[in-house]
Amino acid sequence: MSSELQLTARLERPGFVLDVDLRLPARGVSVLFGPSGSGKTSCLRVLAGLEPHAKGVVRVDGEVWQDSAQRVMLPVHQRALGYVFQEASLFDHLNVRDNLMFGFRRTPHEQRRHAWDHGLELLGIAHLLDRSPLDLSGGERQRVAIARALATSPRVLLMDEPLAAIDAARKNEILPWLEQLHERLDIPVVYVTHSSDELARLADHVVLLSGGRALCSGPVMELMTRLDLPLARGDAAAALIEANVVGHSPEDCLSELTFDGGRLLLPQVSSAALPQGTPVRVRIQARDVSLSLQAPEHSSVLNVLRATVVDVVEELPGQVLVGLQLGDRARPARLLARISQLSARRLGIAPGQAVFAQIKGVAMVR
Repeated sequence: MSSELQLTARLERPGFVLDVDLRLPARGVSVLFGPSGSGKTSCLRVLAGLEPHAKGVVRVDGEVWQDSAQRVMLPVHQRALGYVFQEASLFDHLNVRDNLMFGFRRTPHEQRRHAWDHGLELLGIAHLLDRSPLDLSGGERQRVAIARALATSPRVLLMDEPLAAIDAARKNEILPWLEQLHERLDIPVVYVTHSSDELARLADHVVLLSGGRALCSGPVMELMTRLDLPLARGDAAAALIEANVVGHSPEDCLSELTFDGGRLLLPQVSSAALPQGTPVRVRIQARDVSLSLQAPEHSSVLNVLRATVVDVVEELPGQVLVGLQLGDRARPARLLARISQLSARRLGIAPGQAVFAQIKGVAMVR
C-alpha cells in the first residue's frame, strides 16, 4: 500500500484550467510554489473536497478520498485533514483552550490519534490557554489556528499562505515554530506560498506551479539550483545546503559548519551557540558568489570552496548564471553564481572547468 499523498486533478473554470498529477511525500513539508493564479489554492481545495466538480484521484496513505472514475467522493467532514487559512478564523467568543477543544470534539473518538493539547508544546502556546483570541497578536492567532487544526488528529495538514495576512515582525515570530513541522509531525504538510523566503526555510519538497500545471516536483535542494527552472532566476536565486555544526570560535563570534562539499564559517546567529552535531540549513544567494581560477590570497572573504562548473546560462543583459558542483560524492551539493558575461568570457567559464567559489554571504535559515 502506498504511503504517499496523491493528487491527480482536472478542474475547469472560466479562463483557468487546473491539470496536475502529483505524488507528495508521506511526511515533511511539501510547498506549492508559484505566482498568484498558478493553481496553488485550487490544489488545496481539491484535496479538501471543496471542489466537487474536480475530476481525478485523491489518495492519502493508501486510502481513497476521491476517485471520479469510481464515483468516490468523500465529503469534507469525512476527510481527516486540518486546514489553516490566511486568516486564523478563531471563535472570538471562546478562549484558546475552548477553540482547541472545538477542533478535538469534532473528530470521532475512534479517529483520535492525539490528545486535544497535541500542538501546545510544538507551537509554544500553553501560556495562552485562558486568553481570548481578541487579546492575541497576529502570530499568536495563527499558532493557535494551527494547533486547533492538529487537535483534529489530521492525516494531512493543509496551509494556505498562513503568513500572508501578518506583518514582517509577526512572521519572524511564527516562522521558527513552523520550521519544526517537518521534524516533529508524522503526517504530510502541504503548504502554499509565493514567498521565496518561506520556501527556503520550510520546504522539504517543492511543487512549482504555473498556469494550473506543475512544471516540476521534487526535493527542494535539487530544484532550487536547476537552471532550466524559474526558481533559479531573478534576484532571489539561491542554493540551499544541509550542513552540521562542528565548532565555534567565541573570540571571532563565528560558527564552523561542514557538509559534503567542504566547510563554511558564518557569524553566530545568537549568543547561545548551537551544540556540535546540530543539523542546519543555509542559503547562499547567487549574487553573493564570485568565481576565480586560482585560490585567492590576502582576501577578506572567509568562505572559498573548490567547485566544478556544471552548466552556464545567459540571464539578464550582460550577466550569466553558473551552476556549480561542490564535492564529488554521488549526490554533491550545488551552488549558483551570478557573474558578468565579461567575467565569464575572460575566465573561459565552461562546463567541466575547476574553479574556486568565493562566498561573500551565508545565511542560516533553519
